[in-house]
Amino acid sequence: MSLPDASTLSAAEAARRMREGLLSAEELVEACLARTREAEPQVQAWQFLDEAHARAQARAADEHRRSGEPAGALCGIPVGVKDIIDTADMPTENGTVLHAGRTPRRDAAVVARLRAAGAVIMGKTVTTECAYFHPGKTRNPHNPAHTPGGSSSGSAAAVAAGMVPVALGTQTSGSVIRPAAFCGVYGFKPTHGLIPRTGILALSRTLDHVGIFARTLEDIALVAEELVGWDEGDPDTRPRARVPFRAVLAEEPPLAPMFAFVKTPHWARAAPDTREAFAELAAELGAQCEEVELFPSAADAWDWHRTIMEAEMAHNLEREWRTGRDKLSETLRALLERGREVRAVDYQRALAMILPVVESFDELFMQRYDAILTPAAPGTAPEGLGSTGDPVFCTLWTYTGLPAVTLPLAQGANGLPIGVQLVGRRGFDARLLRTARWLVEKIAGKPA
Repeated sequence: MSLPDASTLSAAEAARRMREGLLSAEELVEACLARTREAEPQVQAWQFLDEAHARAQARAADEHRRSGEPAGALCGIPVGVKDIIDTADMPTENGTVLHAGRTPRRDAAVVARLRAAGAVIMGKTVTTECAYFHPGKTRNPHNPAHTPGGSSSGSAAAVAAGMVPVALGTQTSGSVIRPAAFCGVYGFKPTHGLIPRTGILALSRTLDHVGIFARTLEDIALVAEELVGWDEGDPDTRPRARVPFRAVLAEEPPLAPMFAFVKTPHWARAAPDTREAFAELAAELGAQCEEVELFPSAADAWDWHRTIMEAEMAHNLEREWRTGRDKLSETLRALLERGREVRAVDYQRALAMILPVVESFDELFMQRYDAILTPAAPGTAPEGLGSTGDPVFCTLWTYTGLPAVTLPLAQGANGLPIGVQLVGRRGFDARLLRTARWLVEKIAGKPA
């Protein structure tokens, strides 16, 4: 295949070709760079990209493979990294002028694991300001007049535009699932604490997740296997056996999955084409999909999420508030002001309710259902670049720390993607991806 065509390969297929000697890391990276030069003027997904450094990493990967030493599962695979995730050899500026020129001393835990697996860290993708709502420069690859979502805007857009096969992002409310839906790619937010956040801008210990963007579910499984595990810098991780994401993904479910269609109390905010798409999807699934009302204990989860996020962000961004609040956007300043006024009793109550809500969902999954079916966003990507969209259909699953994946299975009346979100039982991430593969193959009639 020609070099430009190599940029269309999935990470898993590219890795297979490199193992068989049919493709080199240099060829793959060169193809991705060529695609980037073509698309970047319109999409603007990158905050930092040094072509020479990317090529040097690719050459090193090829030399390692030729040496006969064992090669990692991601050897030579280009990966985009959100610019709140520390990289020792590139700036990490966190989307704010307050951190302009900042270059960390060491890699974040996830970057170190990518490198250990042989990945090429292609560059740093655009984030919103401190990973909150104030947009960056990135545009939606499907229509540059529309937002790509946020806060992981550059990562979603870079994958959608073919600049890299996979990229990392983060989510504190809807910042992986929503941009993946808007850009028409797969996005995966794992169970809280599954992937370490050491070396990543901390907004909320309770809510922060690392996520993965890809063009296939197999690629998500491939990358997730390398990132999951304990890290001493993240107190919410724990030692665990290696999760065989790829093996479980490839299995056939022992029974056809059952889906709980959860509209949430915010269904009125869903656009007409979203409602129509989900009605068609539920009809296609027939007896395997049942509409389920949220139990009362979850009804206030959106308020509890806001209380926790605002209080913890005000704490974690205290230095930025004290030394440079005049350089922050009005949106972020307002959040930090609210967070500084949160009462301790309200914060503790919001924390205390997480476990009861999670236990209620555990009962739902154990009784009958393999996954919850719900929108990833109210509709397609909004027009204009002043907003990154509404995370309302992601908030509950971030608050509870349940794993979620968005699937590019629908299209709006304007031709832009509509994401279908599946949510799984906490800790059952690989099974969620298996259920997602089953759904994609049933609805789209093609491999996921």
